[in-house]
Amino acid sequence: MDGRDWNQFLLPYEQAVEELKVKLKGLRSEFTRRQAYSPIEFVTGRVKKISSILEKAKRYHIDMNHLEAQLEDIAGIRVMCQFTEDIETVAQLIRNRKDLTVKYAKDYINSPKESGYASYHLVISYPVHTSFGNTEVTAEIQIRTLAMNFWATIEHSLRYKYREKLPAELKLRLRKAAEAATILDQEMSAIREEIVESQKWFEDRSTVVFRVLNDIQELYFHRKVREAVHYQLRFNELFEDDDTGKWKQLSLELRQLLDQVKLTERNRPAGNGIEPEEERNGNE
Repeated sequence: MDGRDWNQFLLPYEQAVEELKVKLKGLRSEFTRRQAYSPIEFVTGRVKKISSILEKAKRYHIDMNHLEAQLEDIAGIRVMCQFTEDIETVAQLIRNRKDLTVKYAKDYINSPKESGYASYHLVISYPVHTSFGNTEVTAEIQIRTLAMNFWATIEHSLRYKYREKLPAELKLRLRKAAEAATILDQEMSAIREEIVESQKWFEDRSTVVFRVLNDIQELYFHRKVREAVHYQLRFNELFEDDDTGKWKQLSLELRQLLDQVKLTERNRPAGNGIEPEEERNGNE
């Protein structure tokens, strides 16, 4: 190992990973807020361990003085997608960004590696601003399906164990597993419309249920106990019902009632805040 300060060396890469994760997760949130299908399922990231950097530099005969220029995946981001078709969509979203520069792509989906590895890589240049100054960091963004990621994670662990010298039988099994992962992705794409529709139904129902429960609690807050109990009972009756229309109607009624309650409270003359009925009961 050379005498460099590894903490300082890795700092801009760590910052790049954290910033890129936030930005790519933000893309997913944008789709969610628009109630649109998101091509991004989830995002992870990591900075290579020092031991992995040294091993790769040795394996590929990379000069330690040129790590920044020749080792492109010190900072790595993984974007997982549900369907193969989503990968190009995500890649284009990244290419369209103004806060990074795509240097080139490596397409291991249309041209998988001999091992069976399939993924789409974008090598990017990303500006990082630290207390040590400004620098351009090279990072690799891997875009793949969940099936591809499962296979790649297992294969990486095995390669690490056998130090890149996998037994022939194990290589054969991994290739067959890669073929099975490809078939799985193809089958999921074939029923994509049904899957997306089902997921949207589930998300819609979850959103409405959350809104109804939140509004019932707000009725309690405004001391509308009778109304809150009434809607809680209706909620219980509907809970096993799959009719989204009924749920939306219940939510609409609750929202209208709460609007009326708030309007009444705003128009009430300033006083002790006790409603007439409660005040009478208190005087009896």
